[in-house]
Parts: sequence; C-alpha cells; structure tokens
Amino acid sequence: MVAHIANQYYDQESIVSEPWPTDAKLYQPNDDTQILLAESASCLAVKTYLKMCNLDYEVKTCANAEFMSPGGRMTKLPFLQCGAFVIPEMEHIVSFVESKGKSLTDDLKLDADEKSDLRAYFSLTENIFSHAELYVSWIDQSVLEKVTLIRNGSAFPWPLNHLQNYRKKQQVLRHLKVFEWSDITIDEVAEKVGKCCENLCEKLGEKLFTFGDLPTELDALIFGHIYTIITTDLPNNILAETVRNFPKLLNFCNRIDRAYFTVKK
Repeated sequence: MVAHIANQYYDQESIVSEPWPTDAKLYQPNDDTQILLAESASCLAVKTYLKMCNLDYEVKTCANAEFMSPGGRMTKLPFLQCGAFVIPEMEHIVSFVESKGKSLTDDLKLDADEKSDLRAYFSLTENIFSHAELYVSWIDQSVLEKVTLIRNGSAFPWPLNHLQNYRKKQQVLRHLKVFEWSDITIDEVAEKVGKCCENLCEKLGEKLFTFGDLPTELDALIFGHIYTIITTDLPNNILAETVRNFPKLLNFCNRIDRAYFTVKK
C-alpha cells in the first residue's frame, strides 16, 4: 500500500533509508487547458524547490490530479509520488525532502531566530498570494466567466462540468470565508498583495536571495507565485499590475528563471 506523508503516523526510518528514486513523479493538472492561477503558482513553486535541491522528478499531467491528491479537497496541488510515498502540498514536500537529509538551509547555517523568520515569511507569502489568486479566479466575475469556469470544467462532459464548477466554487468560497477573504473588495485584495510585496522587498534587500547568497524554500515559493502572476494573462490583471510595482521582486524572479529554467547553450 502506498503511504502518504499528510498522515503524521508514518515510519520515519523508512523515509530516511530509501534513496531518492530515479522515477519520482510530480502530478498536476494540464497547463494548457485546465490549471488555474493558484494551482499553477503552487506547482511552479514545488518544481523550483526540487530544482534548487538538485532532485530529479518527472512532471505528470492528468485531468483528475485534484481528486488523486491524498490530502483532501482543499489540498494545494501538486503532489509528489516518491517511491512508496505520496506527498501533497509544498510544505509537506519540503518536510519530506528534509527528512531524507536534503535541506536548503543547512549551508546557510541559520540560527533559531532566522529559521523562525523563514517560517513566518513562508506562511505570510503562502497565505496572501494563494488567497489572492483564489479570490481573483473565483470571485472576480470577469475572470470567473472567461477563464475559471471554462478551465475548471474542461475535464468533464456536459452537464457534469457545470456541477463540478458549482461544487468547486462553493468549496473555494467557504475556504475564503473562513480566512475572511470572501467579503473584501478587489482593491483590498490588491492592497494586501502590495503590502506583502513590500515586506518581501525589505527582507530581500540587496541580497541575491531572501536569506543570503543561497536559496531556500521561501525563495522558491515567492518565485512560484510572482512569476505565475506576471506571466498569466487574465481579464482582470490587477494582481500582475500590483506586483509589477516592485522591480526588485521582478529582478529576483528573472534571476531564478535564468538559473533554474533557462536552457543554457
């Protein structure tokens, strides 16, 4: 039986003892026809993190990736199949990789306060950007009608596509309501994103990465969200317009893109 790390009751020794497999697979929805803004950002963040760790993986796209994930209906994609384990969401994937002895923070020799700061910035970045992406996709009417409903329902035949869209929208609205994001305006969403960008710029300073000359999972997360936002054309581009007010973050994304995704001739 395949185990998954979302369940806290797993055998730590079996994880550590197994080498990183040559056939690790990262599952996500189809980029061209199905994936939405929040999922696309999360998937890119995980891909970037694994590249920073110099770990091999194969991307597998499938229409039912959301339903294959072991972590529940609001679990963020992608999920990683690594040997006998299936791990959903970036935070769990980072913990899994670190349990196998690969940590991006080891070489930085962060002290306890710096590690606490990293976790705080990671939580802030994920909270603000993922909720902003969900808001724009499912509450902004122009994006909802022209992009979200078409892409989210693309894997299902009529009339199941309409039922799936309704269920997903209600699920997202309940999630946003719990975190008090459902009753704010689009301008307030942009303001939250702008303040988060200000905090990230302050943390980045003049460094190459947020904690020095070497990357951490936080840098992968920031890149995943910001790069996805600025390269995704939507009927309402308010998130991209907000992020583009911070050239330091744009330059940061360009450096990571060149370092990990540009094919060197």
